[in-house]
Amino acid sequence: MKDEIEFAQLRERMVATQIASRGIEDKRVLGVMAKVPRHRFVLPEYLDSAYEDHPLPIGEGQTISQPYMVALMTECLGLKGDEKVLEIGTGSGYQAAILAEISKEVYTIERVENLAERAKKVLSDLGYENVKVIIGDGSRGLEKEAPFDGIIVTAGAPILPKSLVDQLAEGGKMVIPVGGSFSQALLLVEKEKGKVKTTSVCGCVFVPLIGEYGWKR
Repeated sequence: MKDEIEFAQLRERMVATQIASRGIEDKRVLGVMAKVPRHRFVLPEYLDSAYEDHPLPIGEGQTISQPYMVALMTECLGLKGDEKVLEIGTGSGYQAAILAEISKEVYTIERVENLAERAKKVLSDLGYENVKVIIGDGSRGLEKEAPFDGIIVTAGAPILPKSLVDQLAEGGKMVIPVGGSFSQALLLVEKEKGKVKTTSVCGCVFVPLIGEYGWKR
């Protein structure tokens, strides 16, 4: 069993070899990727793989994303520290922890109850008081807390959900995988003066976004 010093060393190596070397430049993102203990969010049987360059299963057919993809999606939001952020697809809670470190408040929605409860416990144990975990259909967003300065979707949608675009604040940014059930394009969606601008960032592969405005199981 590795100790916390060894895990910290693995995080530093992860940032250097998997993230910074691939072009992630935001110093706040690099710093938080080196800080948040990813090993706390993986299942015990994958502990030794916590800082490797690939996704890992977390149960219920879901995964914790590849570290590089977490960093890339976070950098796309351009967070400064005072934002309200919505995450669709809590999963392990790792992405929510990353967001919580560099934004004011995070709302994260997970449709699978036991994943939501596990993530809530880990986030609480690590002292993240600015994250609220909600069980529900993330494809609908969270209208009662809208608008959001940033929205991050960690599951692939068949089309860009209007529900989420509508909940994006003026000047806000959303990053979302859109495409087929086996591969998608990672899109950066920006709302400026009421108009929506969409830019393709890269190709990606995410589990499907299940819900009213996503895939129908």
